[in-house]
This record gives sequence, structure tokens and C-alpha cells, in this order.
Amino acid sequence: MAFRPEPAYQHGRKAGTAIVLCNLGTPDAPTPEAVRSYLREFLGDPRVVEIPPMLWKPILHGIILRTRPAVSAKKYASIWTPEGSPLLTWTLRQAELLSQWLQERGHDVVVRAAMRYGKPGLDATLDALKADGVQRILVLPAYPQYSGTTTASVLDKIFQWSAEVRSVPEWRFVNRYHDHPLYIEALARSVRRHWEANGQGERLVLSFHGVPERTQVLGDPYHCECRKTARLLTEALDLPPERVLMTFQSRFGKAKWLEPYTEPSVVALAQQGVRHIDVMCPGFTSDCLETLEEINMEVRHAFTEAGGERYGYIPCLNDDATWIEALGDISLQHLAGWNTLKGNAEAARGEQEALAASAARARTLGATQ
Repeated sequence: MAFRPEPAYQHGRKAGTAIVLCNLGTPDAPTPEAVRSYLREFLGDPRVVEIPPMLWKPILHGIILRTRPAVSAKKYASIWTPEGSPLLTWTLRQAELLSQWLQERGHDVVVRAAMRYGKPGLDATLDALKADGVQRILVLPAYPQYSGTTTASVLDKIFQWSAEVRSVPEWRFVNRYHDHPLYIEALARSVRRHWEANGQGERLVLSFHGVPERTQVLGDPYHCECRKTARLLTEALDLPPERVLMTFQSRFGKAKWLEPYTEPSVVALAQQGVRHIDVMCPGFTSDCLETLEEINMEVRHAFTEAGGERYGYIPCLNDDATWIEALGDISLQHLAGWNTLKGNAEAARGEQEALAASAARARTLGATQ
């Protein structure tokens, strides 16, 4: 087997530490060609579609990749910005802000954004970090709730890359943070800000990305972790459970997925006489096609067509300050012991103070959950 070329070894070089903030991915452009390339990689992942390749590949290449790209490209075009894909823009911004947050607390850590599918790809990102002398890497998926379809797929790619290099870095992985107190607080603050600006709806709909129901039966914890996030957020907002509806969106194919489904659920609310709802997507940490087009356009239209009058979309966490603090706290927990502090006493003192303050804040928030 031919391994990837190794960078020249430098004696005495300090081992660098990095965080890779990995999101799902996005096409390079809102065009059928770019979408086809993205879908080929995404839907070709056996973690995403658990159908035997002999059955799935003819469907994927003979039907889906011939028909779906043109339809999806129009949807991407409806949410594309001058800066490009919203998901990529927000993920890059989060990585930048997380880097600043860590630097301000005296940490010498490189932070890079990467995509599981599309660009910047994990392979290229890891190659670049290795060339820069990074020998310790914390992988931080942008998925608060663990799923084999998302988190595990990132780890698959990491292990695949590791199998192709001679000198493998030290690895640490964040599997989940669905119940982290600062993540829950960031969600709650986002809801409160929306209410202060727009008034409070009769129902709060929490829409998570769907997965086939079969995955839950086979042991995937995703459904339970979504429910815990929804419960903790409901409690943080001091809402009675009957005011909150948890749903699942983005169904694909004919198999049964986790229920209740988002669009039929909000249509039912309108038909029952509910006139004002607020909708947010706690499982998405960056606004993207599934939130901006599916939830804020398609589902909004379905609600109003069914008789609803006011539909409030609550944006994803994006660059919210409390969310960046949550990312920082999660990162420091998993970086512990790697000695990432810059080499001076002042930074060390500042770090100890920051860690104590962050831990106290998380304990205070956690005590209410």
C-alpha cells in the first residue's frame, strides 16, 4: 500500500494541536452539476443509506442522480448568498470565532472548518494540518445529537484517512453535546430574543432532521437525544409540555422515518385553529438548505395555506455568542491534558480563571436541568 507523503520531520518542533469543526457539507454552487457531484458523495455513503450497494447503486446512478440535481439546484439557488453557501459561511465563521475565544483564554490551538462531503474536505484539511506540524487533533462534529448517519460517518472518514498515513496524529473525538448546559442556554436565548422582537406563538415547534425509524430499532441513540434536547429546552423556557411540539423533517424515500413529520404536523395545527406558531431547528447549528428553504419557505407556505396566520422562523445558532462559548467549553473539556496553554504564567493564570468561571456557569445552568 502506498501511504500519503509525510512532511519533512523537524527535530525539536513543538507538537501542534488543532480542532476540526466538521459539518455535513454543501455543493460548491447552486447548479445541477455541482449538486450532482455533492449528492453522489453524500448518498453514496453507506452510513447515510443503509441499502445493499447492489440494490442501491442502480437507483442512485440510474434515477436519483439523473433527476434530483436539477430540482435541488433550484432550492439551493433560493437560499444562496453573495458569500456562497450559508452552511459553509456559518461554519467558517464559527471556526473563526472559536479560534478567537480560545486565543483570548491563552490557548495555542489551530481551528479549522471542514465538510464531510464537499469542500473544504476532511482529507485536504487533515493533510494541511499535518504539513503545519499538527500532531494532536480534536474532531468536533457540528451535530449536537449523535447519529450513525452523521457523527459516525465523520469518524469513518477520519479512520480512512488515518489508514493512509504513516505517522498518525493523536485523536480525540466529541460524540455528542445534546444536553450541554451552554448549548441549551444558547437555544433558549435564541427563542427569547425572537419572542421579544415578534411576540410569542401559541406553539413552539422543534424540528429535528429525520432518520429512518429502522435506525432507532437497531440501536441508534439519535431519537432519544433529540427528545432530551427538546425536554431540556422546554424546561429552560419554562413552557408547559403541551405548548411544545417535537417533529422530524427532511424525509427521503418511501421508508418510514421518525415521526411525527414536520410539515403534516404544522398543517394539522393550522387546521385545529392554531394561528401563530414559532419553529426552530435545534439539531442544526448553522442555517442551511434544510432550515432556510425547507422550514422557512416550504413549511411556512404549507402552514399559511392550511389557515395559519403567523409563522415565526427562529434562526439557527450560527454566530451566537453563547453558542461560541458552548463550543469553547466543549473543546476545553476534550483538550484537557494536552497542554495547549501558551508558555507564560499570565496566560496560565488567565486560563485557570476562565476554566473556573466556565465550569461554574455550566454547573449553574446544569443545576436547573
